[in-house]
Amino acid sequence: MSDLYGAAVVLRPAVPEDVPALAAVRSTPEVRTRWRGGDDLAGEVAADLEDPDVHCLTIRYDERTVGMIQWYAEEEPDYRHAGIDLFLDPSVHGRGLGTDAVRTLARHLVDDRGYHRLVIDPAADNAAAIRCYEKVGFRPVGVMRQYERGADGTWHDGLLMDLLAAELVR
Repeated sequence: MSDLYGAAVVLRPAVPEDVPALAAVRSTPEVRTRWRGGDDLAGEVAADLEDPDVHCLTIRYDERTVGMIQWYAEEEPDYRHAGIDLFLDPSVHGRGLGTDAVRTLARHLVDDRGYHRLVIDPAADNAAAIRCYEKVGFRPVGVMRQYERGADGTWHDGLLMDLLAAELVR
């Protein structure tokens, strides 16, 4: 896969040399709250990059790595769709980079890979992420109750959102 160009970001296939920068972003308190992990974040990022079922891309802005966006696919013909997830360095929050990254990847998945439906599942209380995804055309489908365990050990709701190809806000 080649680089994907958005209005402000470049999405580049992640390579092992990206692990330190991605682990540094994952270690920020704001990201760690949403993307929990153990004590070896570099090892977890490296494992993500090696997973054959997940396609990891760095989010590049202003010549530096500011996050990662990944996608996976359900290829069963009767249920074919792709899912997206991402994390972004808090130092660049509020600049529209998340929206640009999601839109850029969604455009690729729809136009180049032929997916008619995309899904994303932010925490139900992550209002900033939900607004970001809505700008691209994702719509809430329903609340997944007690979907993920939080850092405090309790279960938290997730919001399932989807986007049909014709709804992509370009």
